Amino acid sequence: MAVALRTALACVSDAMTTALTEAVAAGRRGDVPVGAALRGPDGKIVAAAGNRVVADRDPTAHAEMLVLRQGAARLGRPQLADCDLYVTLEPCPMCAAAIALARVRRLYFGAYDPKGGGVEHGPRIFDSPSCNHRPEIYGGLAEARSAALLRAFFRSRR
Repeated sequence: MAVALRTALACVSDAMTTALTEAVAAGRRGDVPVGAALRGPDGKIVAAAGNRVVADRDPTAHAEMLVLRQGAARLGRPQLADCDLYVTLEPCPMCAAAIALARVRRLYFGAYDPKGGGVEHGPRIFDSPSCNHRPEIYGGLAEARSAALLRAFFRSRR
């Protein structure tokens, strides 16, 4: 039992580390430092990306959206019911709706977003009666590191 728990925690740590690495790269590009990683059914990361809103001049190029697109393309299907998504920031309403449509199994996120979040804050997309799927949700994973990246990014812009 202890070995299985350590293995599970290591997988979570690896995926969140990948998401954090993508967030740092996004910040260096001038995008808000948010990163995401998608773990596939075999436990391996099938997609990873950081925000590219500024870089691509695309308001929908959030890390989550990019990873869902990449993952669906790589797995050859639009539904990702056997996949887990790791994000450094609580997803916004747009991304939360896409996560529901993709039927992601589990959502892990770092920092909470009281101002723009759509999962634990704001419209709480997964609690809406019109939402067709609710993933298991685990917030606060690597929260301090995720929040520190965002604070440093916005502080440098002031």
